[in-house]
Amino acid sequence: MDLDIIFLGTSASAPTARRAPAALLVRRGGERLLFDCAEGTQRQLMRSSIGLPDLEEVFLSHFHADHYLGLPGMLKTFSLRQRELPLTVYGPPGLGDLHASLKRVIGKLSYPVEIEELRAGEALQRDGYRILAFPVHHGVSALGYAIVEDVRPGRFDVEAADALGVPAGPERGALQRGESVTLPDGRVLTPDTVLGEARPGRSIVIPGDTAPVETVRVLAQGADLLIHEATFSEEEHDRAAETFHSTARQAAEIALAAGVRLLALTHVSPRYFGKELAEEACAVFPATVVPRDFDVIEVPFAERGEPRLVKSGARPERPVPLVSDTEGV
Repeated sequence: MDLDIIFLGTSASAPTARRAPAALLVRRGGERLLFDCAEGTQRQLMRSSIGLPDLEEVFLSHFHADHYLGLPGMLKTFSLRQRELPLTVYGPPGLGDLHASLKRVIGKLSYPVEIEELRAGEALQRDGYRILAFPVHHGVSALGYAIVEDVRPGRFDVEAADALGVPAGPERGALQRGESVTLPDGRVLTPDTVLGEARPGRSIVIPGDTAPVETVRVLAQGADLLIHEATFSEEEHDRAAETFHSTARQAAEIALAAGVRLLALTHVSPRYFGKELAEEACAVFPATVVPRDFDVIEVPFAERGEPRLVKSGARPERPVPLVSDTEGV
């Protein structure tokens, strides 16, 4: 099953000419999960090769304006489309109060919006994976999220199945799914007779805004991808500490200690271009990238290769045409 992350907004605090504020979309098979929804997120989606999908779940890390201001407009756009499918918004405690305030701006919608406040340690079980909420250190009510896939059955040994007389068809499929089967001659075979060792699923850790904190290192242990903020360079170490943010070096140190496969730095302050943060982090942890808006990171299963950055992987092949202000008048 394909798994990738589309970076819709990689700037810290405010948009720049090249970077929008925080938002990223996780695609797993046919599922679409939006994490944070800053100002302009729906336009970023519309500008991308994806378009604006009928999202079913949105996850907010905290309630600083640069992480949720795009939500009211997006909810309203869904309503203008006459959407009927429910949408669930998740976030830390205080989400209900925020939604109550925003309702005066949003008005009546054509579909139900469900509000789910999560607490650190809670997990949402999904088909084949879970989403874990964990505490971070940002000076306000805030959560990080980890997407952790279930353990997968081991490789199917065709030669062993042939030797045991397992017929081609449903029996082999059942064994691959981890189910025991009864053969026509009455023998009962368990999956371990034809399957290798169980294989781990993939994991992506998204702490959101945070100062360096032990919970991120623990949750990111062995992760395929850690998406960590790097609002400042090490030269602004004191400023990072004052504002409960991280430097690129600090993020790299966490990635190194956790043994992740790839570190992606985001939430880049407008004072940086990104290259200087990449150099600082790579000196500690070479497997570091600094995505730009519309970049994609593909996360294959470990046996199929390393996670990789696809530059401009979500940009449309052709520029979106500009419409004259007088067109249609």
